Amino acid sequence: MERESMEFDVLVVGAGPAGLSAAIRLKQLANQAGRELSVCVLEKGAEVGGHILSGAVMDPRAMDELLPGWRKGDDSGNAPAYTPVSEDRFLFLGEQSSWRVPSGLLPACFQNHGNVVISLGNLCRWLGQQAEALGVE
Repeated sequence: MERESMEFDVLVVGAGPAGLSAAIRLKQLANQAGRELSVCVLEKGAEVGGHILSGAVMDPRAMDELLPGWRKGDDSGNAPAYTPVSEDRFLFLGEQSSWRVPSGLLPACFQNHGNVVISLGNLCRWLGQQAEALGVE
């Protein structure tokens, strides 16, 4: 039985935030070095971001390094919508009431100053467009 095959230098499995970011960074590095590199992202969903339904609180530093200016959008003005975190609340929930932990007592891992709330599905769709613009298949 003959099977069709395609050859790539790099195959990334999964078009989530990590996989798309890896593909984008590989193409950026190859372009900076003036080298040809074929990168393919393999996704199980019908479309990029189609199976990612949740939102998240995201530290935007990695995106700022990967795609500076991402908050303003790409050449067409598209950018994933996000909302800066304005307040942290940590509550212990009981059957009838809740108890709020004062923000000064929260461990650093629960403090989200400087982070953003974002839809991961929309972020992945946008990252997919950025990857395709760089030549990722």
